[in-house]
Amino acid sequence: MAKSIVSAVLEKLGSLLMMPEEIKQNVELALALEEEIGKLTVHFQDIQSVLQDAESKQVKDGNVRNWLKKLKDVAYDVDDVLDEWKSAKLKPQLEKEEKEAENFPLFKKIRRSISSFTFQTVQYYNIASKIKHISQQLDCIANEKDRYKFGLEKEVEESRRLITASFIDEEEVYGRFEETAVLVNMLVGENSSGGSRLNVISIVGMGGVGKTTLAQLVYNRNDVECHFDKRIWICVSDPFDEIRIAKEILEAFKGESPKLVGKDNILQEIRSHVLGKKLLLVLDDVWTEDETKWEQLKNSLKYCSHGSRILITTRKEKVAIIMGTTPSNLLLLHTLSQEECWSLLSHRAFRGRTREESENLEDIGREIAGKCQGLPLAANILGGLLRFKSTREQWQSVLDSEIWDIEEAERDLFPPLSLSYYELPLALKQCISYCAVFPKDMALSKDELIKLWMAQDYLKGVRGEQMEIVGEEYFDELKMRSFFQLFKRDELDSDIVKYKMHDLIHDFLQVLMETECLMIVSNGFEELEVDLSCERAHHATLIRKEATPTEPNIYHLKKLRSLLIDSSYHDTSSLSPYLPKLFDQLTCLRTLNLTNSLFGNSIEELPDEIGNLVHLRYLNLKNNRKLKELPESLCELCNLQTLNLKWCDSLEELPSGIGKIINLRHLENERTDLSLMAMPKGIGRLTNLQTLSVFVATDSSNASTLGDLQNLMHLRGHLKISGLGAVCDVAEAKKAELQKKEGLRTLILEFTISKGSMSKRLRRRNDKVLLEALQPPPCLEKLEIWCYCSRTISPNWMMGLTKLRHASLGSCLHLDSLPPLGKLPSLESLYIGEMRQVKEVGVEFLGVEREETSALPSSSESPSSSTIAFPNLKHLEFFDLKEWEDWMSLTIGEEEHISVMPQLCSLTIGSCPKLRELPSYILQNTSLKQLDISQSPILSGRCRKETGQDWLEISHIPSIIIDGLCSQVNSSSVEEFGVLQLQPIHSSSISSKDFLKAFTQN
Repeated sequence: MAKSIVSAVLEKLGSLLMMPEEIKQNVELALALEEEIGKLTVHFQDIQSVLQDAESKQVKDGNVRNWLKKLKDVAYDVDDVLDEWKSAKLKPQLEKEEKEAENFPLFKKIRRSISSFTFQTVQYYNIASKIKHISQQLDCIANEKDRYKFGLEKEVEESRRLITASFIDEEEVYGRFEETAVLVNMLVGENSSGGSRLNVISIVGMGGVGKTTLAQLVYNRNDVECHFDKRIWICVSDPFDEIRIAKEILEAFKGESPKLVGKDNILQEIRSHVLGKKLLLVLDDVWTEDETKWEQLKNSLKYCSHGSRILITTRKEKVAIIMGTTPSNLLLLHTLSQEECWSLLSHRAFRGRTREESENLEDIGREIAGKCQGLPLAANILGGLLRFKSTREQWQSVLDSEIWDIEEAERDLFPPLSLSYYELPLALKQCISYCAVFPKDMALSKDELIKLWMAQDYLKGVRGEQMEIVGEEYFDELKMRSFFQLFKRDELDSDIVKYKMHDLIHDFLQVLMETECLMIVSNGFEELEVDLSCERAHHATLIRKEATPTEPNIYHLKKLRSLLIDSSYHDTSSLSPYLPKLFDQLTCLRTLNLTNSLFGNSIEELPDEIGNLVHLRYLNLKNNRKLKELPESLCELCNLQTLNLKWCDSLEELPSGIGKIINLRHLENERTDLSLMAMPKGIGRLTNLQTLSVFVATDSSNASTLGDLQNLMHLRGHLKISGLGAVCDVAEAKKAELQKKEGLRTLILEFTISKGSMSKRLRRRNDKVLLEALQPPPCLEKLEIWCYCSRTISPNWMMGLTKLRHASLGSCLHLDSLPPLGKLPSLESLYIGEMRQVKEVGVEFLGVEREETSALPSSSESPSSSTIAFPNLKHLEFFDLKEWEDWMSLTIGEEEHISVMPQLCSLTIGSCPKLRELPSYILQNTSLKQLDISQSPILSGRCRKETGQDWLEISHIPSIIIDGLCSQVNSSSVEEFGVLQLQPIHSSSISSKDFLKAFTQN
């Protein structure tokens, strides 16, 4: 970590030499700064050359660890000064732009310029003073390093690596029955040979999860042994020595060490030995990502017979892909179940004990097994330790200890985990180390974690990539190295994924970062005591178990760069009185998380002192539902990158000077449109914006217009535009140029009237033209249109959305016909709701015109000329179509040549009281797995079990639910397709009635 920080600081030091003109005019200040900057640079360069050796020695030498801590503290201080410098240079530029925009009178401009010049000069003198003080500190640290006799660029001392062999005692293995069966089938099953002569199969998982054990199990099975002519086991480890591996392969064939010299000679010999033989080669513990080291060896093995296999074990999914593993041949190995883990631990711990002794210790033993979190290596180590402890008191002591405080665990468990860490590049070490600040077992969002890394300046692209892209690459790399494991997908949006770290990896990181990352648990602020040695900690999570009126005593942690306040137990309202002092004291903060519990009392006002946090990059105010406004001082935070205002649904306006936060990249404001009256002028200046969740349109001259979206060319992801019901200027809509924003994936258009709009009348006649002007980019994947007021809805651009997967049309009260959505080739889910004029759904909805279908292809024409309507639709929902009577079927001739919804899995129909019957293409649809009908009495009667007219035609559907009652559930078929877990496919998490209520009140 120290090397990463020092490297980052050295990159930035040069920028200090590019001094503003006002400093250059002050010769004394300029010369002093240049001299101190030169000294800092020389010291850091000198120290950087020995940091690898220092970081390897810190594990065993407390003095070295303390020296590194002091070095990191100084490096952070320099980084903060550099940040102040950058901000001081930026503010005059912003003030100049603001004056020009405000069209100030000349005398006011001159007066403000003089004031600004004086203020800036004072700032530069303060910065120069800080640099001199830091330089003196670094002098001492540089002199102190010589006492430790560090080596230059010495390689990090690696933890010992075990050399494995193929032998195993199967009685010592618990669990893995399913994984063994899957792996054996990959090796010898009927479908295992595929089209390749030599398939590569990979077992991937974190250190200690049992990859080698599983490989040993299958390697020694009789059916595997009989299937292959030759089996060879090689422990590869790191570095990947292709010559050594090749010689070991030859030794396995010849029974003696080969005396050949030269790679080509060795590979030619391998080719002759494998020729025509069915080979199983196990390469255990592979680390290298250098494909060239593997390619030549693999080519020499390709002359074996069909059905040969290479089985590799690795911690890195990327290695498996590089070595040629296909997705179907990749086995991701997860942890053991709790019962399997207990069986493994108890087998070792109770060996040689009487039944009475074992029963006496079992309750504590099961709790100790829980500490292993399913990791076989940990269960083995703790089981072996407990074997030599005889009393309950001794077992209780193990249970009460942190796992890293146990000598045997630290000796035997620490090295396998540290191997994965020390093998990481510097940038990835920084990113994964930061995760020590989170509470154990916390579910992490990939996008949120990337923003937190970005706030700490960890994401530097070598080819000028955007930080978010670099962050995705880093996260994916860490996931492929088994540091993160998939936890769950969001129920309403499958693209939102949560990840977790294994508890032991988290514990390991906390050991490494024990003085940098604090976990402060307070049962009442008056009891909060933090060790003085942690006063220069840089990242902290405050978990408040009790909300008390006493002051949070964390002000002495003045070097904090991250403060994450966990409000899971209590809301943020009790913090309000202490926020001004907090913002005054903790001025080094780059990350501040004040997320509130969703329904708790929240902060009502953010104090002006927020403007003191000049380094702040990330501010999370999510769920502070009583927050009504943000102070203008927030706009002084020119370094702010992420501002999260999700569910701040009492917020009536954003600060008018928001255009000054020119580094803002993510403005997350979902649900604020329920209260926001408009968007402030200046939004168009935020040209770095990538996330703008909600834009509130209005006809007010005092607010931003749709045209201000024109400059936001980097917008990506999700954009909702509300308040369109008050927009009269179609030219402004065209000026927004949504079609050029190729990063957008979701677009929600609400033709409502915002609170701040001057006009309170509905403009029904303009909606059609306005919708045409709001053309989205062709790569859009999700489109929602709400409260649209024209009778037809089929803009010219709609059928060009060939990648559209999800669509919703809701509360379009004047719409009397549905658009031809069946033409959309990628559409997977469709919601149609709250229509008052739709009486019939005809074949036009399928995208098939009557005149087209009348000219049916002759029998001599190819069947490929047939039409497929809704070719990929899986989920369809109709809700609250009160006047809908007819859902038209195809004619006999049409049915022969038109395929409709061939992949439909679920159909939901609710509150359609006049709908008479389902069309034949639904009744006969064999792909349908769930039919749910409610508050539609005519249709419900036709579909009731045994008595309904249509029952025989729909009885093939595994799950049929009529008015909440299951008429038929075939659980095995339903579980196969997962349809019982289907959520409503419209995006709104509030009910349709609540949705209408929220907007009709405007």
